[in-house]
Amino acid sequence: MKLSRVAPAEGVALGAGAYACWGLFPAFFGLLAVSAPLEILAHRVVWTAVLMVGVVLVIGRIRPFLSMGGRAWLLVAAASVFITTNWGVYIFGVVSGRVVETALGYFINPLVSVMLGVVFFRERLNRTQIAAVLIALTAVLVLTLDYGRPPIIALCLAFSFAMYGVVKKVMPLDPRLSVAGEALFAAPFAITFLVVLGVSGAATFLSEGPGHTALLIAAGPVTALPLLLFAAAAQRVPLVTMGILQYLTPALQMAWGVLVLHEDMPASRWLGFTLIWCALAVFTTDSVRRSRRRMRSPAVVDPPR
Repeated sequence: MKLSRVAPAEGVALGAGAYACWGLFPAFFGLLAVSAPLEILAHRVVWTAVLMVGVVLVIGRIRPFLSMGGRAWLLVAAASVFITTNWGVYIFGVVSGRVVETALGYFINPLVSVMLGVVFFRERLNRTQIAAVLIALTAVLVLTLDYGRPPIIALCLAFSFAMYGVVKKVMPLDPRLSVAGEALFAAPFAITFLVVLGVSGAATFLSEGPGHTALLIAAGPVTALPLLLFAAAAQRVPLVTMGILQYLTPALQMAWGVLVLHEDMPASRWLGFTLIWCALAVFTTDSVRRSRRRMRSPAVVDPPR
């Protein structure tokens, strides 16, 4: 079956829009480098919370949001910890000039998600998936030798976002409600930090001019827009299509790091990235093949992975 028959153009456009927004994040957060990463993170959390509460009110879901049970809030809290960690590490990577390493994290992420599926959901890997994971591990080893250290930023991004995905997989909530809850859970900590920063005189919110203030406030909409686009796309296209589209994000981020910021890319680093791309090619080809087989034989259940 051709992709056009199972992935409406509208859904593909929404998904591509979400991943393109995430891919261009280095251009936006690089503008905020005058602020410390934690200050940027705190503003990102606060303004995302403000915007998402507005979204919940506009869509008329405030009552189910307020009536969420204890288990739902525990899952929201866990998701908030993982996504906030991911945001903070990403911001640190961008403002410290390590955009290429942040891109590596999102290239690795799908393979980390596969490994976590084995750990948490007892999924079984087929031989092709095992080969992809082994190639990726080899790539990480090559990059560790190249950097002279493990690619900590990349690994933190990959594992924090993969763990976020694990929590979201078992969270029985409308994505808009869960994102609002995640931001609200982290907001008190962020507000407290900003108050302390302001009292100490170290805050940059008002001291760097109205343009910088507007950019910090814009971190909320900039964060929420791709999340909302992603939620809309996920309802319209198959997961395998979203899986292919997701590589747009690290590809754009890497292009920004190499072509715009001119980050160092020695031959050994290109080798590591090439191995990652080989692993992703193997993994994606297998995913597409399995998806097409399921569509051709809807009555046949694939063996557990």
